[in-house]
Amino acid sequence: MAKRNNNLLNISDALKDFVETNNLEKGLDKVNVREAWANLMGNGVNNYTTAIELKNDTLFVQLSSSVLREELSYGKEKIVKMLNEALEKDLIKKIILR
Repeated sequence: MAKRNNNLLNISDALKDFVETNNLEKGLDKVNVREAWANLMGNGVNNYTTAIELKNDTLFVQLSSSVLREELSYGKEKIVKMLNEALEKDLIKKIILR
């Protein structure tokens, strides 16, 4: 009988290795940013959010309400801080509201 390799790997470690090996981090970051935006901003803002896109370190958010865009523009720094804390990494440097 052949010997078995009993070095067990935790499933979370295996997934992390898979993501790093296949360079999937940027794609997962884009998905995670959308989820974080939806969770942090709530239904009121999400109803007027038409598109969210992460390019490099800039988050582009398209809103269908000019009034909401103006209100959110006053708290851009706070939104960046909240999103980075939710993502548990310093991913976003700037938000552009369209």
